[in-house]
This record gives sequence, structure tokens and C-alpha cells, in this order.
Amino acid sequence: MGMGVEGVKALQLDDDAFIALLRKLIGEAKHLQNNPPELIPREDLAARHVLEVLMPLSTEYGGPLVVKHVIYTEGRGNVIVEYPGTEVGKIVSFVGCHMDVVTANPDDWEFDPFSLSIDGDKLRGRGTTDCLGHVALVTDLMRQLAEKKPKLKSTVVAVFIANEENSSVVDIGVDGLVKDGLLDSLKNGPLFWIDTADKQPCIGTGGMISWKLTAYGKLFHSGLPHKAINPLELCMEAMKEIQTRFYSDFPAHPSEERYGFATPSTMKPTQWSYPGGGVNQIPGQCTICGDCRITPFYNVQDVVKKLKSYVDDINANIEKLGVRGPVSKYTLPEEGLRGRLTMEFDEMMMSGVACNLDSPGFHALSKATEEVVGVVKPYSITGSLPLIRELQDEGFDVQTAGYGLMSTYHARNEYCLLSDMRQGFQVMANIISRLEECRLEE
Repeated sequence: MGMGVEGVKALQLDDDAFIALLRKLIGEAKHLQNNPPELIPREDLAARHVLEVLMPLSTEYGGPLVVKHVIYTEGRGNVIVEYPGTEVGKIVSFVGCHMDVVTANPDDWEFDPFSLSIDGDKLRGRGTTDCLGHVALVTDLMRQLAEKKPKLKSTVVAVFIANEENSSVVDIGVDGLVKDGLLDSLKNGPLFWIDTADKQPCIGTGGMISWKLTAYGKLFHSGLPHKAINPLELCMEAMKEIQTRFYSDFPAHPSEERYGFATPSTMKPTQWSYPGGGVNQIPGQCTICGDCRITPFYNVQDVVKKLKSYVDDINANIEKLGVRGPVSKYTLPEEGLRGRLTMEFDEMMMSGVACNLDSPGFHALSKATEEVVGVVKPYSITGSLPLIRELQDEGFDVQTAGYGLMSTYHARNEYCLLSDMRQGFQVMANIISRLEECRLEE
């Protein structure tokens, strides 16, 4: 006879099984790096290790788990694992554990990024925090449910995905699963995206717009600046004007305080380039690149429209733009020349997410975190997570959490802490139990 709800709440991470699986996963990490076209991951190298653990417990072999291996591109599969509950339509899911990783150069690391090494509480290697550690963690949760067979009203689903770290290829990971309706049933309950860090609920993320502002002037000798249109000055003054207008149109939003965002929406330069030339030459053009990080209470497409309008207005009224010194100007009427600006945008924009703070899923995550970790401090950042806004727009109740370390996320010498992963396991088991109890009360 299977365990009851309290037994689920008392589940503990099996350290040996977790580390054994993580060791295999990190051992594949060299071939899971996602940076096309040079590095195309083969997520099925990780998926096969997950399947080795869970397939023997599947319905195919007389166990309770319903396991699906969904492949859209050869070698790059997704795995959906379902532990069926007794009540139709009652469901809780753990999604976002991705089987690709960001790149790592072994020459820059203090240890081998592509093999698991253990230093006390530290589990070291590429993917330990993001996100192979979570793959191993959720796999162990599903294994224990299948072996101990608790009688639950709620169906528990885990989804291990391909292609989270790159957005240039589409419809082969969670986006493909959603498009094909394979995750539709998850809309009936909270969806926990397990891919953040530091053991606290991440309740808000930012949208991102990458942009490129190019100024065109007239190249000339720097000793005769009155015969030039200096694109560097044009770009700097335009940047100042654009930022001023941006912060006027997209000020701190009242909801940002409730969500605890560290910053409001921002628009800033991050790169500067020009074609080259001598120091005694005023160049003919230059480019500033940067990004906007937009809190989820503004629409990124509205921001793009505004930015385009700023540039159009500056071009139409370039004589009114601020100058730098007595001979600085952006027109040469006698030559029929006008400086001008163009602004381009990366097609891969992301929208931010504000999680539903009134959701039973959020309350379960908060209470479970407080009980297991000892404190609950939800946070929001204008860093961006791909895919989850699209899930939210499709009708999923997305909540986010993670049990790696933000300080090593995408960093050299990446590691996570075994003690944190133990707590992460307990939080997920606690969530299942709390949602079950909530429904029993109903």
C-alpha cells in the first residue's frame, strides 16, 4: 500500500542516487553546450540518463509513470513524465529543467567544467546550477513517487526540455510542446518553472530589447571641424535625448514596489563602435549598441514603437538637437548634407513576467519555502528568462524557483550546494503535499 500525503511531505533527497545521475549528466555537458552555429547541443545524451532512471518505473514495465520522449530534431529530445493522480483535472507540474548548458572554456576554469567534482558541500561543473542539477533533482523526485506510490488526488508532471539557452532555433523545446498541445493539461494547476536560483521564489522578471543606434555624419579632418558632421557627438546627444524621453514615458511603475523589483525599466548603452581611422579624423559614422530591460507592467512592443518615434522626431528636427561647442552641428546646408540616425532592433525580444501572487501555487511555494528554508523572501529582477512569458500568455499559472546559486549562474567555476539541492527537493515535496491538502479541504 502506498504512502499518504504526510509521507510525501517527509520525502528526502537520495544523495547517492542524485549525485550518481548528476555525475552522468555533467559528464555529457561538453556536448550539451548551446551556442549555434558552432555548438549544437545533443540533449538526448542527457535525456537517456533520465530515461535510464525512470523508464523501469513506467507503465511500459508495470510501473505507475507515464513517460514520453518527444523529439522534434534528431538528438534533441524532450521528456515528459507523469505520476497519475486519482482526480481528473487536478495537476501540479515542474517544468523548465533544461538539458542544454551555456559554453565553458576549460582553460578559464579552476577545475574541469565537463566532469562532476565534489568539494565538501560544493558540486562543481557546468550545469550544476543551470540546469542539470535541477534535472537530476526532479528526476529523483519522480523516481521516489513512482517507487513509494503515494495515493494523490493531483497528477504530478515533470517536463525536461531541450533548447532553453538559445532562441535562434524555435519549436524544438517547450515552445514545440506547447504548440502541439502536449502540455495543455498543465493549465489546470500551478506550473513551477525550476530554473532560477538562491532557493527563493522569483516572482518577477524583465523583458529585453536589444538595439543598435547608428549615427551618420561627414568624415573630415579634425583640424577643420566646421566642415564635418561629427557622428560621435550626434550619437551622444541623441542617446541623451532618447534616454530622457524613455524615462519620461516608462517611469517606475506602481506595481514594481509590490513585486520588489530592484530597478525600474532601464534603457542604456553597453557597446560603442566606429569604422576606424586616425585620431585626427572625424569619422563618417559610429554605432552605439545597448538594451532595454522592461518590467512586466509595460509592453515591449510599445517600447519599440516609442523608441522608433524618438529617432524619427530627432531626424526631422535635427537642428534642434543639443550640440557640443561653437562649431558642433549636424547639418551642412551649403553642401545639402544632414546628419541622420537609424535604430535597429534584434528580432529576439523577450517580455517580462509578473507571477500571479494570488495563485494557490504561489502560496504553496511561499509556505513550503518558509517551512523548509526558514525564511521566504520573494524577489524580482530585470534579468530575463526566455519562454515563461509565452507560457503565461497561453494560460499557464507560472511560478518560478531554483536551488542553484545566482553567483555562479552562467559563470566560470560553476557549482551548486548539495545542501541547497536537499532543501529544493523538500520544497517540491512540500508543495505537492500542501496542494493536496488544500484540495482535500475543498
